[in-house]
Amino acid sequence: MSHRRAALFLILASLGIGPAIRGQQPDISIKIIGERGKVRIAVPEFRATNVSPAVNEAFNSTLWNDLESSGVFEMVSKSLYPTETPQKPEDFKPPKMPPVPPPRRLRPGEKPAPAPTPIRQGPWLTDWSQPPASAVVLAFGSTAMQDDRFALSGWLYEVDKPDVASAHILGKRYLSDNDVAGARRVAHEFSSDILQRLGAGPGIAGTRTYFVSNRTGYKEIWAMDYDGSNQVPITQYKSITINPEISPDGSMLAFTTFARGNPGIFIHSLETNRRLTFYNQVASLNATPSFSPDGKRLAFASSASGRAQIYIANIDGSNLRRISNSLAVEVEPKFNPRTGAQIAFVSGRAGPPQIYLTDADGTNVQRLTPGGGGDAVNPAWSPDGQRIAFAWTKGFEPGNYNIFIQEVATGTLTQLTFGAGRNEHPSWAPDGRHIVFASNRAGGTQIWTMLADGTHVKQLTTLGRNEQPVWGVK
Repeated sequence: MSHRRAALFLILASLGIGPAIRGQQPDISIKIIGERGKVRIAVPEFRATNVSPAVNEAFNSTLWNDLESSGVFEMVSKSLYPTETPQKPEDFKPPKMPPVPPPRRLRPGEKPAPAPTPIRQGPWLTDWSQPPASAVVLAFGSTAMQDDRFALSGWLYEVDKPDVASAHILGKRYLSDNDVAGARRVAHEFSSDILQRLGAGPGIAGTRTYFVSNRTGYKEIWAMDYDGSNQVPITQYKSITINPEISPDGSMLAFTTFARGNPGIFIHSLETNRRLTFYNQVASLNATPSFSPDGKRLAFASSASGRAQIYIANIDGSNLRRISNSLAVEVEPKFNPRTGAQIAFVSGRAGPPQIYLTDADGTNVQRLTPGGGGDAVNPAWSPDGQRIAFAWTKGFEPGNYNIFIQEVATGTLTQLTFGAGRNEHPSWAPDGRHIVFASNRAGGTQIWTMLADGTHVKQLTTLGRNEQPVWGVK
């Protein structure tokens, strides 16, 4: 194994999770070793047969964007690619060694003949593994129309290998509708398989972000794909509808709306597009809902006792229990998504708003954020339940925020944004490597994403004012 590959990969013996295309060896799983950097991947254009240029371009651009946005790869520039691009494993032709002359005794002072130079016969693995490409893995294949459907034959090879059989990581055929949406869907599936075969989880392709937008003249909940495409309205209450929250399985959307006067909590099924039953107790405010990890309970803030406090109820509003009892306003409860045993929430019990932790029964309350440095709001747990992202005015002018991450166990703080406008409402992607947030860094408030180290910041929305994003699994 080469030194470069050893530094990046740990080979795990494993059967393939998907059917290999005929003639390939069983798939193996490779786990990325992240400490030494990202994996260099080459992704040449997939050529098409009987597929419209627009559909094929949708596939190629989506695949590239999915992999580039994953936070796992260093994309090899296409300007460094070899001139011959394989479309199938059979296109690889190993170099042929020329005939070796019979050995003979050297005369005194005669130098040995130089080693024979391999004769090139066509595309080969070293075209991609050696400079200038210097790739570690290569995604390649082709698209075609098959029985009026969009078909992809896609492979992933580890190119620093001696032969095609040992280079094989993934080989699979995909089918979808023969249109732009179908091509994008196939690209998402292929990129997700690539990430999973490299031990990086399913990635964010196919996930959706829900957010508040006023582009219709009212604040409503909208949804979009992870990359900002396919933006569509979800609610149409023609009122103020805010605080979206997605159930862990992606089947339900809870939110706060003024559609009936005082702010109350509604729940929609994202599968049937219908409103579900949730009983709001009589109060001037029922708001900021959060699902438990099993999707069977909601934590939320209610002013039923006179001031906003934290309550838990079943998702139909039954079995209501108050779990906080403070003289201060307390809002924004968030269940630990891993255990459900803890809830993070915002409280002003010690002065400026800070983030606190409590057990789900309301006991063992402790302050998480250090205080003394401004308001801390908008807590968001990482999927592993070990970190909380939040917005904090520390080191910033009053009323504006930056995004921070705090390790729950150690209290270690990491700042992700630095004075580029007002940055708030962070939400983690299901892969734990990305964060979506709202920022006015470019003027009006819009939705942005970044890696969880603060890099690769991208703007997703442009129309109207867009805020309060939350990342769902679908």
